[in-house]
Amino acid sequence: MSMRLVSSGSYNVRASEMAHLQDRTPKTVTCVVHFLDDSCETFEIDKRAKAQNLLDKVFEHLELVEKDYFGLQYLDLPPGDDALRWLDPLKTIKKQCRVGPPFEFFFRVKFYVSDPSKLAEEYTRYHFFLQVKRDILSEKLVCPPSQAALLASFSVQSELGDYNPDEHKDGYLADFLFIPSQTDDFEKMVCEKHKQHRGQTPADAEYNFLDKAKRLDMYGIDLHNARVRDQSNIEIQLGVTSAGLVVFQNNVKINTFSWAKIVKISFKRKQFFIQLRREAVSVENDSIENLIGFNMISYRSCKNLWKSCVEHHTFFRLHHPNPPSKKIFSIGSKFRYSGRTEYQTLEEGKRRAKIDRTFSRSPSKRYARRTVGGVSRDAILEEKRYIEGYRNLTKSQTFTSNSTNSTHNFNRYDGVNSHTRATLPHDYKSRASWNDGTRSEKSDDDGGFLSHNTSRDTYPAPAPTKVVNFNSSEENTRSDQYYDIPAYEEYISNGNGYADGHGLVTIRMTPDDLGRFGFNVKGGADQGMPIIVSRVAPGTPADIAIPRLNEGDQVLFINGRDVSQHTHEQVVMFIKASRETHSGELVLVVRPNVYVGEDQSEEPDFTYIPETHQIASSSSSANTLESSLMLLQESLESGAALAQFEQLYRKKPNMTMNAARNESNIPKNRYRDISPYDKTRVVLKTGTSGDYINANYVNMEIPGSGIVNRYIAAQGPLPNTCTDFWQMVWEQHSSLVVMLTTKVERGRVKCHQYWPELYETEDFGALQITCVKEEETPSFAFREFNLTHVETSEERHIRHMQYIAWPDHGVPDDPSDFLEFVMKVRQNRSGMVEPTIVHCSAGIGRTGVLITMETAMCRVEARQPVYPLIVVKEMRDQRAMLIQTASQYKFVCEAILRVYNEGLVKPSEDYHR
Repeated sequence: MSMRLVSSGSYNVRASEMAHLQDRTPKTVTCVVHFLDDSCETFEIDKRAKAQNLLDKVFEHLELVEKDYFGLQYLDLPPGDDALRWLDPLKTIKKQCRVGPPFEFFFRVKFYVSDPSKLAEEYTRYHFFLQVKRDILSEKLVCPPSQAALLASFSVQSELGDYNPDEHKDGYLADFLFIPSQTDDFEKMVCEKHKQHRGQTPADAEYNFLDKAKRLDMYGIDLHNARVRDQSNIEIQLGVTSAGLVVFQNNVKINTFSWAKIVKISFKRKQFFIQLRREAVSVENDSIENLIGFNMISYRSCKNLWKSCVEHHTFFRLHHPNPPSKKIFSIGSKFRYSGRTEYQTLEEGKRRAKIDRTFSRSPSKRYARRTVGGVSRDAILEEKRYIEGYRNLTKSQTFTSNSTNSTHNFNRYDGVNSHTRATLPHDYKSRASWNDGTRSEKSDDDGGFLSHNTSRDTYPAPAPTKVVNFNSSEENTRSDQYYDIPAYEEYISNGNGYADGHGLVTIRMTPDDLGRFGFNVKGGADQGMPIIVSRVAPGTPADIAIPRLNEGDQVLFINGRDVSQHTHEQVVMFIKASRETHSGELVLVVRPNVYVGEDQSEEPDFTYIPETHQIASSSSSANTLESSLMLLQESLESGAALAQFEQLYRKKPNMTMNAARNESNIPKNRYRDISPYDKTRVVLKTGTSGDYINANYVNMEIPGSGIVNRYIAAQGPLPNTCTDFWQMVWEQHSSLVVMLTTKVERGRVKCHQYWPELYETEDFGALQITCVKEEETPSFAFREFNLTHVETSEERHIRHMQYIAWPDHGVPDDPSDFLEFVMKVRQNRSGMVEPTIVHCSAGIGRTGVLITMETAMCRVEARQPVYPLIVVKEMRDQRAMLIQTASQYKFVCEAILRVYNEGLVKPSEDYHR
C-alpha cells in the first residue's frame, strides 16, 4: 500500500520540542563587576550582545565621562602567568570568557595618562588615584620606600585631611594598608610627610599623588616577563607604555624604544619583533636600522604582547584609530584598536562643559590583623583572593593549547599582574642550535629564533642590570696639596647631576688558552670619540662573563686606568698588557649602551606598522624642524633623551686645562673641578696677576642663516677676580652681561657682588663702574652701568640682566618666567656682534641652559631642525660640562617644545623652506 506524504500537513515533533526548550533558555548572562573602590555590581546582558553593551552599562553606573582610559579585565583559561585579559568590546562575552557564568570582571585603568593635568574631571582622577594605590599595594608598581611614604602621605591627606596633633596620636596610621610588609618606621615616615600637606583638599592631594607617581619608572606599565637564555639565565621584563616599549630587569629600566623610533611591530609564532627607524641623529652619527626580536613562550603570549603594543600606540599616538584591514585574502591578524584615542577624548573634553559633581570617597584598606612577622595579607586585594581560588580549582587540570598543538600542565600562578614569560637567546646561529634534541624544528617550544640568511653569528642579548658604586671623575678624586677649594659637584643640590657611578658596571674576565678576551674596540682620543666595544665573539671570555660585555658598551676604565684621554693604540695596549699581570685578569668599567640590531630576511606573519599624522614617512622628513621636535617629545616621554644626555662626554677628549691648574691660577677658580679649556679660554691682555680668567669663548652657529651667536661662558666672580672680570668685559667690548644666579643660595655664596649699588661708583683697577639704573621684578633684575677707563677717560654703557627666580633646589617648575627672560635677552642682543658674557656660579649649568635655549629659538626661526643633544655637544666642545645635570637638560628640552608648540617663536619668512 502506498502512502503519499503531504508537506503542508507534516508535523515535526522533535523540532517543536527544541523550540519549546529554547523559549525557556535565559536570553541574558549575568556579569559581576568588581570596582576600584572594592564595591561590586551585577549586570544582566543579552547573551548575543557585544561586550560594548556591558562597558556602556558600567560607565553609566559610575557616571564616568572620561571613560576611554578604562576597561574590564577577566580571567581566562588556562590559568597561567598571563591569565588576565582585557575584554574586547567588539566580541560577545560568551566568545571571550570561558569561566562562568556568572562572569566576573575587574574594572581597571587600561591606558595610564602620562600627566594627570590632562584629566579634566576630578572624578576621573579619583579613579586613577585608586588604581595607582592598588598597583603599589599589589607590587605591580615598584616604588622606593621614601617615594612610597610620600605617596601614602597624600593618600592620608585625602582621607583624613590636615594633620591634627590632638586627633592624630601616635599610631594613628597603624590600621592603614599602604604597602606590603608595612613597618612602624614606614608609618612614621608617612606621618612626618602628612604634616607637610596642610591645606590640601582631597582633590589636591590626589592630584599631587598622581603627579609624583607618574615619575616612577614602572608607572602605567603593561608588563610582560621574559628571560635571557644564556649562562646567567637572567630574567627581564618587556613593558608597553604610552611612550613605547620599555625593557626592565629586576624592576630597573635598562632600555626604551619610543614609538617615534619604531616603524614596525610584528610577530611570527612565538617570536616578537620591533623594527627601529633610521635614527635622525646620534651622537656618533652611527645611523643604522635595527630589528630586535624576543622569544615568547607561546604563540598566545606573543600575540597578547603584540595586541597591547597596537592598542597603546593607537590610543596615545594617533588622532583617529586606523580601521581593520578589509582585504579578503590578507595574511595575519586584522586586529586593530577600535575605541577612541586620547586625542579624541581630550578634544571632546574641551568642547564639553565640566561636570560639577559630588561623590563619596571610599575609605582606604585596613589590616585584617597584625602579626609578629609583619602584615597579614588577608585584606590586600579582593581579586587576588579570587584568582588564587580560581587557580586552586584548576591547577590539577591539563589544558591543550590550540596554538601549539602541545599539552601543558599549568600548576602555578605567580601573581595578579604577571604576564607572558619569554626566552631571549644568548647567541644567534640557527634554529637548530637551540633545539634540545627532544623537539622537532617545527615545534613552537624550541625556544629559538627563525633561521636567517646572515653572515653574522651573534645576536647580543639585552645587558643585565649594571649597578656599581664607582666615581670616575678625575677632579673629584684628586688630593692636590697646594689648594683646598670645594668641587662644584659638592654644591649640586638635586644630587642627580653627573654622578658617573650611576649605571656603570664592572666586568671581569680572564683570557682563554690562546690569550684572547674575544672583543674589539673602536674610538680613542686621537679619533675624537669614546672607546666603544665594536664586536663580541660568541663563546669567548667577554661573551660568557657575568655580567656580559656587549657591543655598544663604552669603556671608561681599564684595570683602574681612565682611558678617556688615551689613543686607540694605547687602549689596545692596556688590554693586551693585562695578560701579563699576575692574575691575568682584565677589569673593565663600562657604561652600558646595548641592543645591537640584526637584519631580518623573513617577514613575520603578523605585522603592525605605526602610522601617525605628525611624522611623515619619507626619509627626508627626518631633517625637518617639525619631525626633530616630534622626536624630542617622544624621547623625553620614553626617557631616551636623558639616557643619551648622560652618555655624552662631559669634557671633550684631548682638550687640555693646564692653565687652570697653574699654581698661581688655582685661587682664581671658584670650584676645583670646573676649569676652562686652554684652546678656547679667554686670555686677558692686561690682567692684574696674569692672563688667566675662568671663562671660555662659546660660539654657536645657526645653520642656513649666516648667524653666529657669540658668548663668553664664565664662572661667577670671586672677590679676588672682580677686577679681572671687568677687564675681560672691557677688552672684549662686551655691552651685555647676563647673570643667572643670586649672590647667595641655601646659605652658600654663589657669586660675589661685582657691581656697585645704585648711583654709587666703584673702582676695579684701571676701570671705574657707576650704577646708573636698577629695576627689579620678582623674577628679573635689570641694571645699567657706565664703565669708564680712568687712564683714557673712554666711557662705555653696559647692560646687566639678572635672572633671580631660579629655585635653590633643582629647576623651575614652570619655564614661563625663564622664557620671558630669554626673550628679553634676545631683544637686548639684537644686532650685537661682540660676545655676550653669561655666567652663573660655576659657569656651566644654568649658563648652558640659556645658551641652548637661545640657540634652539634661533634654529626654529631659521627653520632648522632642533637637536638639543647636538647643541650640548657643540657647547661642550668649547667649554666642559655645559648643562650640568639631567634635570637641567630635561628642563630646557621641555622649554624648547613649549616655545614651538605655543608659537612663542615661529619660523621666520626670511628663511625659505
